[in-house]
Amino acid sequence: MMADAMDKTAIKKLDPMDGRSLARLGAVQALYQMEHSGIGVNGVIREFQNYRLGGELDGEAIRDADPDYFEDLVRGVLELQGKVDPFINKHLSKGWTLKRLDATARAILRCAVYELIRRSDVPARVVIDQSVDLANAFFDEGSDEASFINAVLDKAGHEVRPDEF
Repeated sequence: MMADAMDKTAIKKLDPMDGRSLARLGAVQALYQMEHSGIGVNGVIREFQNYRLGGELDGEAIRDADPDYFEDLVRGVLELQGKVDPFINKHLSKGWTLKRLDATARAILRCAVYELIRRSDVPARVVIDQSVDLANAFFDEGSDEASFINAVLDKAGHEVRPDEF
C-alpha cells in the first residue's frame, strides 16, 4: 500500500521508524477527517487500520504505526472531548477559542492534551516535542502554528504534570 501525498509530506518530516509517532500522525489525520467528513469513529479507525497506517514511502517500507496507540488516541480524544476542549480553551490567548483555530491545529492539540491527561507512561516533553514535530510536518517549518502549539502545550503540561518540568 502506498502513502498518499499528504501522508508522504508529513511522514518525511517525522521519524518513520517510530510506531507511536506514526500513530500520532494517523490520529491527527483521523480526527481531521472526522471533523470534515462526518465519518464516525468506528469507520475512521477501521479505514486507517486497514489502509493508512503503514506502507511504503518512495519505494521503501516504513514501519507501521502502532495500531493500538492510534486507536487509543482517537477514541480517547472523543471520550474526553468534554474535558479536553475546555482545558485547551483555558490555555489559549485571550480572545482565542479552539473553534477559531485551524482544524489541523485543533486535532494536534486535542491529541496532545489527551496524552498529557491520560498517558502518564509518555513523558510530557515527548508529547510536546512530538506535537511540535507534527505541526512542523503539516505547516511550514518554524511556522507560527508550531510555535503557538508549543506555547499552549507547555502551559498545559506545566499544569497537568508540574513534576516533569
